Amino acid sequence: MALSIMAVVVTSAAFAQDAHLRRLSTGEDAKAWEAVGRLNIGGTGFCTGALIAPNMVLTAAHCLFDKETRARIDHTDVEFLAGWRDGHASAYRTVRRAVVHPDYSYAGHVNPEGVRNDLALLELDHPIRDGKIRPFATTARPRRGSQVAVVSYGKGRSEAPSLQELCTVMAQQEGVLVTSCSVDSGSSGAPIFLMQDGQVHIVSVVSAKAEFEGEAVSLGTSLGAPLAKLQAEMTARKDTLSSRVLVGKRHQTGAKFVTP
Repeated sequence: MALSIMAVVVTSAAFAQDAHLRRLSTGEDAKAWEAVGRLNIGGTGFCTGALIAPNMVLTAAHCLFDKETRARIDHTDVEFLAGWRDGHASAYRTVRRAVVHPDYSYAGHVNPEGVRNDLALLELDHPIRDGKIRPFATTARPRRGSQVAVVSYGKGRSEAPSLQELCTVMAQQEGVLVTSCSVDSGSSGAPIFLMQDGQVHIVSVVSAKAEFEGEAVSLGTSLGAPLAKLQAEMTARKDTLSSRVLVGKRHQTGAKFVTP
């Protein structure tokens, strides 16, 4: 993606201060991040996602599209592995319903319009209610220069999450967050965190990696209005489903099974 259209201004010092990726190899290392998990996509690939409610996972919309055909992937072929590490997860869930941001269109390549709306919500088949796995709160728009962190799975490190404790918000323009965080294939959908009032909040979701003046950067979807619109879409889908089931009952024509 050509970042010149976003007028990103950054000095090399911003990168020099970044922390390196650190593998979260033990339960002690990973205990604060158990709500981040690997999303297995139909046995053909994976992304990263994070719980924002006991039954809701936030990730990138493009994770739900086939790269070759550009068709939407059947969400029932997606599995969320909370806290996946070295062959074991703290919780395993399949996906009951998935909603992609209504303004997102999968183009097969990175562009500002796609990144801006690259969000999806996955409703799990059963909520994860475990004292060790606590959903993350979300907040909108970190300031330029804010220090953030990212937890992700990625190419060559798919068996355990990696934490980059310190990277920098370089710019936020046209609804796209540009950071110096390290990402790779599989990092799509990974939460970008900001410490606020002593709490960890998700402020963005990794959409793509790019390059600016020879340096690797990551592009994320700003939360706030886009997430609110996505949540409203999920609620509308649920209300529609409930109405259809009630109509079936009123007619007394027997059990009605409605596919989400």
